[in-house]
Amino acid sequence: MSSLSRELVFLILQFLDEEKFKETVHKLEQESGFFFNMKHFEDQVQAGEWDEVERYLCGFTKVEDNRYSMKIFFEIRKQKYLEALDRQDRAKAVEILVKDLKVFSSFNEELFKEITQLLTLDNFRQNEQLSKYGDTKSARNIMLVELKKLIEANPLFRDKLSFPSFKSSRLRTLINQSLNWQHQLCKNPRPNPDIKTLFTDHSCNPTSNGARPPPPTNNPLVGPIPKAGQFPPIGAHGPFQPVVSPSPGAIAGWMSSNSPSLPHPSMAAGPPGFVQPSSAVGFLKHPRTPTGMTGMDYQSADSDHLMKRIRTGQSDEVSFAGVAHTPNVYSQDDLTKTVVRTLNQGSNVMSMDFHPQQQTILLVGTNVGDISLWEVGSRERLAHKPFKVWDISAASMPLQNALLNDAAISVNRCVWGPDGLMLGVAFSKHIVHLYTYNPTGELRHHLEIDAHVGGVNDIAFAHPNKQLCIVTCGDDKMIKVWDVVAGRKQYTFEGHEAPVYSVCPHHKESIQFIFSTAIDGKIKAWLYDYLGSRVDYDAPGNWCTMMAYSADGTRLFSCGTSKEGESHLVEWNESEGAIKRTYSGFRKRSLGVVQFDTTRNRFLAAGDEFQIKFWDMDNMNMLTTVDADGGLPASPRLRFNKEGSLLAVTTSDNGIKILANSDGVRLLRMLEGRAMDKNRCPSEPISSKPLTINALGPASNVSAAIAPTLERPDRGPPAVSISSLGTIDSSRLIDVKPRVAEDVDKIKSWRIPDISDPSQIRALRLPDSIAASKVVRLIYTNSGLSLLALASNAVHKLWKWQRTERNPSGKATANVAPQLWQPPSGTLMTNDINESKPTEESAACIALSKNDSYVMSASGGKVSLFNMMTFKVMTMFMSPPPAATFLAFHPQDNNIIAIGMEDSSVQIYNVRVDEVKTKLKGHQNRITGLAFSPTLNALVSSGADAQLCMWSIDKWEKLKSRFIQAPAGRQSPLVGETKVQFHNDQTHLLVVHESQISVYDSKLECSRSWSPKDTLPAPISSAIYSCDGLLVYAGFCDGAIGVFDAETLRFRCRIGPSAYIPTYAVSSNTAHPLVIAPHPSEPNQIALGMSDGAVHVVEPSDAELKWGGTPSQDNGPLPSNSSNPPLSGQPSEPSCR
Repeated sequence: MSSLSRELVFLILQFLDEEKFKETVHKLEQESGFFFNMKHFEDQVQAGEWDEVERYLCGFTKVEDNRYSMKIFFEIRKQKYLEALDRQDRAKAVEILVKDLKVFSSFNEELFKEITQLLTLDNFRQNEQLSKYGDTKSARNIMLVELKKLIEANPLFRDKLSFPSFKSSRLRTLINQSLNWQHQLCKNPRPNPDIKTLFTDHSCNPTSNGARPPPPTNNPLVGPIPKAGQFPPIGAHGPFQPVVSPSPGAIAGWMSSNSPSLPHPSMAAGPPGFVQPSSAVGFLKHPRTPTGMTGMDYQSADSDHLMKRIRTGQSDEVSFAGVAHTPNVYSQDDLTKTVVRTLNQGSNVMSMDFHPQQQTILLVGTNVGDISLWEVGSRERLAHKPFKVWDISAASMPLQNALLNDAAISVNRCVWGPDGLMLGVAFSKHIVHLYTYNPTGELRHHLEIDAHVGGVNDIAFAHPNKQLCIVTCGDDKMIKVWDVVAGRKQYTFEGHEAPVYSVCPHHKESIQFIFSTAIDGKIKAWLYDYLGSRVDYDAPGNWCTMMAYSADGTRLFSCGTSKEGESHLVEWNESEGAIKRTYSGFRKRSLGVVQFDTTRNRFLAAGDEFQIKFWDMDNMNMLTTVDADGGLPASPRLRFNKEGSLLAVTTSDNGIKILANSDGVRLLRMLEGRAMDKNRCPSEPISSKPLTINALGPASNVSAAIAPTLERPDRGPPAVSISSLGTIDSSRLIDVKPRVAEDVDKIKSWRIPDISDPSQIRALRLPDSIAASKVVRLIYTNSGLSLLALASNAVHKLWKWQRTERNPSGKATANVAPQLWQPPSGTLMTNDINESKPTEESAACIALSKNDSYVMSASGGKVSLFNMMTFKVMTMFMSPPPAATFLAFHPQDNNIIAIGMEDSSVQIYNVRVDEVKTKLKGHQNRITGLAFSPTLNALVSSGADAQLCMWSIDKWEKLKSRFIQAPAGRQSPLVGETKVQFHNDQTHLLVVHESQISVYDSKLECSRSWSPKDTLPAPISSAIYSCDGLLVYAGFCDGAIGVFDAETLRFRCRIGPSAYIPTYAVSSNTAHPLVIAPHPSEPNQIALGMSDGAVHVVEPSDAELKWGGTPSQDNGPLPSNSSNPPLSGQPSEPSCR
């Protein structure tokens, strides 16, 4: 909520308090969460209104938020429990114990047991700790002192314990000032106005002879400021508050006259421009001039008359020529929810626009600078134009230097002209291209304009002076108007103090104007003259905002996202320049700049949370959501066609999905019928295959699409002047590999032990809008529905897969992109860090509880216990030095944790009592691995000293220890991180070192080993058992993945980095997996945490459901790098002794 909206709540609270609406005051305090009324809270506690006490508290905090909150709720519930015991109401006491206090048992089971035992006493004061408990009143007062201290110390109550200071009756004063302002704007203001309602704007009836009374400064309307707590009567002869008159050079209000129909909203996110009514019928249906007002051409208008005309706008109850908005009546069939087409563009889509007349022609611009025309009905690509400078000799030196320094260029916006015979493209460097179009699909060069210094951020068509023009804006903080015939500059508007993000040209009656928004959140309005901006407002969120009118031009909307990720979709009251309606339904932190569109004068749609959200324009609550069968980026771009029957939405795999309502489905079926008729005659079809990126522009462009930061969060590559705008839109970070086509011959996996082509596997790069930092820990949740990563910057990332038709189980899969999940609060789950040591150099560790409810984690600082639902820290312990380097839960008791330490010790810690039970010492360097075996009743630790130690978990005594042996040709003794994992049989131990993967038995004897060689020569970075224990997955520092039989360590296949990293072969990508996570129930699925911060999910292709296979006679045996026998003990030369 914006600061002004917050202040309005305080004004209402003051008003309600002055009017003695006590219950309503406290209800608003609770629901808004802005002001915690300590006096009201004390009164409730002292009265024993426990339900109301908790209800009021819940407006500000919940039990699980932090330790202070937990203690507050515990003290209240404990007091309620003791009072029930004191009344001898055992039944109530048991109810409180079970319903209210049991929630705390998981954090302090001993205390809960002690509280339960109070039921067995005749008088709970027999308990030594409660022996001094007095009567109920004194006990409540003592508890209140403790509660006030906890509330004041709780960070969630910060800035909420004091009411802001301002004059009394402030809301009444503002209303009086508003009435006085409205009265000053009356054409014929009366000396003694009759104010009977606040529901509509005030207006005086014209005087009988048309004479104008004295100005406001000389008439009795200007009265004294009302006394505190007293509101002047709003009736006949009621005084108004004096206000400062508006500056004659400014527009006092938003141009509220009415405009003709538009073929599509003139929108900053790709406005198709302004179009005159096509017929007299349309004009009569929507007359331009309101009844009683004389039509007037702006170009010949008197300036004063113009200002009066703009000020005296219709009230917001009137939408068009005095006709009120009718409530929207809709059915589910009106919403575009059915996926009917999927188009593969081949590169990341940045902008789209449907043709204004041909409903199925879609214009698309991409992040590599090319544009395409698609016929979505037939899925044909009608035209494709890669970027190039048409006349480099005419290019300015700044443009030539920009292209020389970085040839990468992106489309920022592409739009159709009003008649569909021309289209415009704005690029991320200087240039605007105009093309002419004919219905056969041919595009011809028309104009190339070197429009701005830096990026051209938006382009729109307009009709000033009855001449077709384009309006552009850019990083140079300017807005420019160009004629489309010769490309001559008509106007330049300066006044923004930051790069201009979008433009929205429109007109009311004959008044042509432009709204513009900048990345500092400023909204300005311009007439086509040289007198500067007429209005200056702040957009909600104060960052990237777009504006759009409804199709009939009567309602104005904007959608924007703040730097913190808060998104705002609002309707504006043009006559007052105020927000009329704010639409709800956005998550607390959107993962990118949210895009929106309007359709049918009825619906709003926005892309957020990997789905499309719909609103009825007349209802602030979200109507419904559509996930388009999955595969959407965090903030998908979207665009309706003119009729609203089709909706184009970008996908995370560089494609576009077309959604349709029932009308759209019928339209496409009709086109398919025509196509079938045409196909009866021989014809050459137009290829719709995705374009192949060449070897020059593509390398830089592809890498730019995956870069961790961009200066424009929803556009790229970066523009010259826009800096520090946050993270890249997640749609650029997703990379989905195509599946193998059904008609391709299925190739047996044992025939291709080296997998290097994306078609041979299914791979998915997970969407990520958070700043990239190398992934140091990665783990699936036990349910298999989510994936949790810990980065080297101490930030956790959690991806959740949703249940859809494509993924009915909701489990992790490479077929469907998951959602990068955050709680509604937008909180990041971040570890405590050691200020004296960079996080990149600190060891990180993580462990997940069996029920996936809690995660324990550390990154060089204290160990934190997080709630996985809220991302809130439940507790922290183990302050460094030494720092924790590895964590493992005890298999039988979740309260016992083995913690490997930087000082080479292993500490056995009891979370419940916050106590270290014992320290295990035997290593010579930091601990890098821990593994429990219930079968062996043992804990095995490994360290950076390449040593293994086995400890009994009964007495915590060392049973045996052993240093791992160096492979042949490697210097001994070994050093470096050594990881351990028990097999499902709980007796065989996988030992991983950069020099080898080995299997040890229960006596710590090495039974078999494999070392890097031949096709997998690079050092090992990570290795892990599959969930069924049949495979071992190993990652290598050159990016390759090796798949081995767990029993024999026989090599099955190699997955090359080019198979799951599409840009690996065409760029200098050196990313490699630092950690591998096996899916808990899908043995052939793994997740890779990469050194560049990416996370990939990899599975076998549809042609093969598992990795590798048994060799056939004609193919010969598979090569084996294993130098040791399988568990069956076949004779072979051992390699570790």
